[in-house]
Amino acid sequence: MKRSFLRLTIFGLTACSQQAERTYSVDELTADESLLAGIIAKCRNNPGEVRNAPNCRNAEAADGKLRLQRMLDSLRG
Repeated sequence: MKRSFLRLTIFGLTACSQQAERTYSVDELTADESLLAGIIAKCRNNPGEVRNAPNCRNAEAADGKLRLQRMLDSLRG
């Protein structure tokens, strides 16, 4: 009886737990600007909790990379 209760409890907890968010690479975020914008908005809306999350760091790096690329493109003409 105790074992079945324990199994049921563990199953219930795993079913209700939040799934881990996928971590996107800088290159993936650079290629998909709408995804990048969504992650940056999420990170900037709650910097206290998610500022150091891998997706936030990668999104900031991808944003900087895109800005630099746009700046170089505009200087080249």
